[in-house]
Order: sequence, then structure tokens, then C-alpha cells
Amino acid sequence: MKKSLFLSLIAAAVVLASCNKTLPKPEEITVNPSPLEKVGGKVNADITGTFPEKKFARKGVLKVTPVLKFDGQEVLGETVTYVGEKAKENGKTVNYKNGGTYKQSCSFDYVPAMRKSELYLRFEAKVGKKVIEIPDVKIADGVIATSELAEAKDNKTASTPDKFQRVIQELTEADIKFLIQSSELRSAETKSEGVKNLQAAIKDAKDAERKEISKIEVSGYASPDGAQALNENLAKNRQKAAANFLKKDLKKNKVNTAVESNITAEDWEGFQKAMENSNMQDKDLVLRVLSMYSDPEEREAQIKNLSSVYGTIAEEILPALRRSRLILTTDLIGKSDDEIREIAKNDPSQLSVEELLYAATLTNDKAEKLRLYKQAADQYNDYRAWNSMGQIYFNDGEVAEARRCYAKALEIQPNDPDVNYNAGIAAMADGDLNKAEEYLGKAAGTKANLSAAMGTLYTQKGDYNAAKKAYGENATNNAAVQQILSEDYAGAAKTLANVKEPNATTAYLKAVVGARTNDKDAVYTNLKSAVAQDAKLKTRAAQDIEFAKFAEEADFQAIVK
Repeated sequence: MKKSLFLSLIAAAVVLASCNKTLPKPEEITVNPSPLEKVGGKVNADITGTFPEKKFARKGVLKVTPVLKFDGQEVLGETVTYVGEKAKENGKTVNYKNGGTYKQSCSFDYVPAMRKSELYLRFEAKVGKKVIEIPDVKIADGVIATSELAEAKDNKTASTPDKFQRVIQELTEADIKFLIQSSELRSAETKSEGVKNLQAAIKDAKDAERKEISKIEVSGYASPDGAQALNENLAKNRQKAAANFLKKDLKKNKVNTAVESNITAEDWEGFQKAMENSNMQDKDLVLRVLSMYSDPEEREAQIKNLSSVYGTIAEEILPALRRSRLILTTDLIGKSDDEIREIAKNDPSQLSVEELLYAATLTNDKAEKLRLYKQAADQYNDYRAWNSMGQIYFNDGEVAEARRCYAKALEIQPNDPDVNYNAGIAAMADGDLNKAEEYLGKAAGTKANLSAAMGTLYTQKGDYNAAKKAYGENATNNAAVQQILSEDYAGAAKTLANVKEPNATTAYLKAVVGARTNDKDAVYTNLKSAVAQDAKLKTRAAQDIEFAKFAEEADFQAIVK
């Protein structure tokens, strides 16, 4: 396509009488890309050609300015000046005898109205003082803006949910200790502070309106010294003695609940924990023996061989393992949904932060959700409330308000990966790609699909290779956009067929693939589906240069009317 650019134009500059020469035809000019394309928020083009030999006047001056015209507007690119060998003005010199190469680049900040536009060259030409009038010359159409279909909203926001639990379990434990090789209850043990606390907790669970006894367990233990059979009998008898004591107390207080039984004949687990928590000299040596030997008898023999520490073990560690453990599990019953709704309506300040956040999930009313989240944010300074408000605004297309909420959340919890992720896709939706990259860089560990969001970011920046790596096997509209722009039409068709929740954009992209592969049926079938789901796509399709070859057909016109 590289032909003698400005052939007639330069002839006019050489000989004024040559004004009857024809202007260069558009196909004589090389523009890359053609049609023009939006890449990373810019519309860039490289324009090339050749100045023919013995045509550029030695005193000639030619100023060339790219002009993008759209919707009654125009934006100008940078002007480049070419001058003959004897011209007084400054510029790029063109040799009269040999001619030269014409090269010029232009770049425009993209706006959506440019989807239907035309690129022209505007000239100012003169030889000496004689000005030569030359009309603008169209050189390309524009702008393919398929990259903007890779939308931030295609990435789902990450939630930071409440931790509300209707039923919270509370444990109360007490130990009853026994003498060596004995299962006899001692009064001092049954009247210990721990046992008294457990008895009080049982009574409270019986009497309290929002408490219930879930279960009571009594476990019998023996220390891991002595014969296995002896220890097993000790553990059983200790469990039985403690259980009988507790059952009498339950009957006395009219508490009707079963008592579960468990035994541990040789409490090696308790022994290990006691050793780990002790300040005993050479405890690491004992712990090493536990890790080296799994057989109980071998363990006991090896530990007894440690004569330097065994005496201390017998005095400080083993007595605490000769015990029965009493465990009460109490269910704390929280407020019902109706109770929470009522309090949230009349006096939300009476709710805990978890109840407030949960209350917001009990309504579908946007204003009510925002009111409750705002209450939680103001009353408890909770970052999750701000994040949840940001999600509501973002999903409703209120990007600026969403970004404000995410910024508030990050003031409280700056390193939360989910909030940084949300702030990133909101910045992306706002066209702030540098900030989006900064936020997403802090989002490792988010529950959301970070790789897909990075793919969207790279697509919007025009780095399609990086986008391909980031998307991986993700089957989304945005991943298909990257494949279309990389001219992987088979891959794009496969991806679009596997989108889990196809929508109007999915159908529209299928139509684009059809247009690029010259599949007229695919264009019309999918375009009809797209505009049926979203009527706003009619305007886009009518302006979309992707469908330029179909634009004058009656079937296409019927769809976009």
C-alpha cells in the first residue's frame, strides 16, 4: 500500500500551474492500524508514504496535521512540517532530486463518540510566498472500541460478611483430681472453685431465657505411668465417680439432661501439652522422646530412663493428669430475625455490630441497607460496613460513591485484600487504571477472582499478552474481549459459549466474532439477542465499525432502528 504519497500535492507545490492535478486517493496512504483502534484509552496511528523524486519544491513548505473528525467535532494531532532544500522555515528537509519518506504518528485521547469517526490529513502548503489551498484528505475510518467491552463490572465484588451467629456455644470446664492409683473423690476437689463455677453455669443455663444446655461430658483420665490395664480401670472408675457426683447435683437442681462419658487410659496428649507449657529443665529431651517413639510402653520406659528429670516429672506433671474433666456446653440463643428487624427499625443503636451487619442482609431495600450499614460504620467504625456500602453503589453504577466508601474502609483496614480488590475494580470502572493497578497489587488473598480482574486491567491498558496470561482458563466476557483483540476468534467463541451467566454483552461479543469471521448468520442472530436484552446496544451497534460491512444491509438496519 505504500505508494507515492502527496504525488499530486507536491507537484502543485513545484509548479503552481499544476493545480488541476488530482489529489491523492486514500488508498495511496498507509495508516496503521486501519481502521483506527482504541488501545489503553488512546487512539494511535502511524501514517507513512513516500515523497517522489523531483517533486518537492526546493523553496516549498508543507505542514501536515492529522485531524480526527466525529459527531460534529474534531481533534488535532501534532503538526509536522516538511521543507524543501532552499526553504527558510524550519522542518524536515525533503531532497528535491531523491524525494524522501513521509512518516507521522498521531495520538488522541479516546472518547466514546469517536466510535464513528474519520481520520483526515490537513495541509498548509506554499512555495515562497504563494499559498496553495488543499482540502482535507480522508485517510482512515475509526474507531474500533471493542476493548471498552472489557468492563470492570464484569468482575464481581468481594464481600466482607458479618459474623453473626444465632447460636453461640460456650464451654465451662472443671477438673477433679485424684491421688495416684485412686478413684476416690475428695471433698476438697468437689468443692473447688472450678467445680463451683461449673455448677453455677449449669444453673444459669437452666434459668436464663436465651440459654440452653447443649451437652454435659465427663471424661476420666489416668497418667501415662504404670500398667495399661491398671490405667484403664483407673480412668473408668474416675469417670464413674465424677459422673455420679455430677448426676446427684443435676437431680438436686432439677436439671434434666444426659451426661456423656469418655475415658483416656493413658493421657499422652495431656502429658505432652503439660511438658510444652512447663519450665522444666531438659523438657526438650522429653519431648524428643515423645516424637521418636509411638508405642506407649516404649515411651514410658525411655522417659523413666531419664533419671535426671523423671523425679521432677513425677512430682510436677503426672499428678495433674490423674483426673476427671467435667465439660458443660451451653448454647447462647441470639435474637430472632423478627426481633432484629424490629430493633433495626426502631433503635438500631441497640444492636451489636454483627447484628447490624446481619440486619442489612434481611432486607432488599437499598435505602434501608445503606441506613443500617451507615449506622454500623458510624457507631462501630467498622470497615466491613463501608465495604458493603461500596458494593451496593458499585453494583448500581454509582462508581464515584463506591470509591468514596472503599476509601473510608481502607482508612480503617488499609491492608484488607477484599476491600483493595473492590477499590481496584471501582478505580478501573472510573478509568483510573494506575490507581486500579495499585489497589489490585494489594489484593492478594482476596476471595474474589483476582486473576480475572488483572486480565481486565491489562486488556484496558492494551497489554493483551499479559491479559491472556492473567485470564488463564477464565470463561468470561472480558476474557473473550482479549481473545478477539488478539485475533483468536476460535478461542473467543469457545470462551463465550462457556460463560456461566451469559448476558447482552455475551451475545454482542458473539456478533463481533461473527463479523470478524464473516459469519453473517452469527452476526444477526446474536445481535438480535443482544439488543433484546439491552436496547442501548442498538446505538452502539449502529456506530460500531466492527459491523461496517453490514451497516447498509436492510437486516442490520432493522435490528439497530
